[in-house]
Amino acid sequence: MRIDLNSDLGEGFGPWNMGNDAQMLSIVTSANIACGGHASDPETMFRTLELARDNGVNVGAHPGYNDLIGFGRRVIPMSPAEVARLCAAQIGALIGIAAQVGVPVTYVKPHGALGNLAARDRDVADAIVSAVQKIDPKLAILAISGTQSEHAARAANVPVFSEIFADRGYLSSGQLVPRDQDGAMIHDAAEAADRLLAFLESGLMPVIDGDPIKLDAQSICVHGDSAGAVEMAREIRTRLSAQGIQIASFESR
Repeated sequence: MRIDLNSDLGEGFGPWNMGNDAQMLSIVTSANIACGGHASDPETMFRTLELARDNGVNVGAHPGYNDLIGFGRRVIPMSPAEVARLCAAQIGALIGIAAQVGVPVTYVKPHGALGNLAARDRDVADAIVSAVQKIDPKLAILAISGTQSEHAARAANVPVFSEIFADRGYLSSGQLVPRDQDGAMIHDAAEAADRLLAFLESGLMPVIDGDPIKLDAQSICVHGDSAGAVEMAREIRTRLSAQGIQIASFESR
């Protein structure tokens, strides 16, 4: 068995850093790099892309709402067409900076509130998929497993990979538990690794409001801005590798 390990990175802005990108990029196999919406700027993108290149890490664009203060975790009312243009502008920005570094951008993963909205709203999911397809038909979508984002990409014949979250709780709908509710976050690295190993054996994800649900996954996400993110990513990689599970980018399949 093999699976990708991804993280949301490059989420600083100007002189302000968020998380430890250098250490995370020595552990993960794919990096979802912020591209100027919820976080980042040209220099932050450039530095993060250099680190990804030097560590041989697969690169994806991580577009979000233009909401630096809220870190892209608040919904901004927009039409699906506006969402498509928002994503196109940010994906294009990262592709442009990546060309200066000499690394390809291979996939797109919407961030935060935008990603969660696309997971449940097919019109928004279709708009994002359409924008990605027009930029480059070979760009993949990294989607929350079992959601509208995944369904929209498959319907459009856009390459899609499904992810599960190491550090987030789930609802029986397959959605993530909202961050303001109990059970939203998993902070203990050993607990997260135990849950992942059980999931990879059974295909069933525990939820806070019912029986475990069946999910598919080619990638595991550890949020780079979470406290203890480096320790959790390292614990997961070590524990999964010890069980003979190969940690490798989905783009290397």
